[in-house]
Amino acid sequence: MKFLDFAKVTIRSGAGGNGCVSFRREAHVEYGGPDGGNGGKGGSVWVEAVDGLNTLIDFRYQQHFFAQNGKSGMGKARSGKDGEDIVLRVPVGTEVLDADQETLVADLTRLGQRVQLAEGGNGGFGNLHFKSSTNQAPRRANSGQPEVERELWLRLKLIADVGLLGLPNAGKSTFLAATSNARPKIADYPFTTLHPNLGVVGVDGAEFVVADIPGLIAGAHEGKGIGDRFLGHVERCAVLLHLVDGTSEDVVEDYQTILNEVMEYGGVLADKPRITALNKVDALDEAERAEKRAALKAATDSEVFEMSGVSQEGLREVLRALRRQITLQREEETAASAPETDTWQP
Repeated sequence: MKFLDFAKVTIRSGAGGNGCVSFRREAHVEYGGPDGGNGGKGGSVWVEAVDGLNTLIDFRYQQHFFAQNGKSGMGKARSGKDGEDIVLRVPVGTEVLDADQETLVADLTRLGQRVQLAEGGNGGFGNLHFKSSTNQAPRRANSGQPEVERELWLRLKLIADVGLLGLPNAGKSTFLAATSNARPKIADYPFTTLHPNLGVVGVDGAEFVVADIPGLIAGAHEGKGIGDRFLGHVERCAVLLHLVDGTSEDVVEDYQTILNEVMEYGGVLADKPRITALNKVDALDEAERAEKRAALKAATDSEVFEMSGVSQEGLREVLRALRRQITLQREEETAASAPETDTWQP
């Protein structure tokens, strides 16, 4: 399945049906009263987060979504039929943006979440509605409300617990393949990964989701390379795993390159907790390991893990550290979102 995380759509709700001007006509009834019915309500446009989707590719082939108009009222006090709604079904984690691509209209982060994007127009009143003791034969009816048309952008941000960061060829896809059932493309050249991959990782009876995005290069925040397009996919993660290629000549420079791009990207990403791991240590001797780990630890001022996706050395320790951080972050988020309750004192 092709991956698409940004798509433009045009939506239009249905117009309300017009009210009807009609009078009762029957044999032997000289003065039949008004019996014009009301118009039906136009259909609305909704967006809903559904299961089983992880791409917006369907919206490349269909960009226009129009709800049905309401039917006009009829004689004999018959109301028009309401127009049918239309629903845009999107993956969980989709943001709906206004035409300026900045104003957030809706953020669908929960399965089954449903948001109205454009409300259908109300139907007009028929002349029966205007009958009164002083106006027993009204000859007017209302038109239905017009439709609402909007241009919107859909932006997908995958929901995962861990986001992988690193330069191209840092071993992110190998790590994902070694720890989950995901099978991303793996090769010995930069930018093997061209779109995000998700994998479910298990350790000590617990499972969490890991997102692998294309590698970043210097200047990514200015649009260089392709990784900057996908940084949004790790904004929702609880923790970032920064993989540094242990076979690189300067691991500190590689680490700083990614760190600078994350800081320049800004937003919530810059404040995410990060775990750093020196990868591909199976290709190093003991002296090289110690030297590069010490240099990296001095640059990060925090613990540095040693691991290898190929030999699977150190993977369990890294996964356990990720699990602890995920648990901590989710607890903090739950506490922050919980409503404050004041204890009542007599």
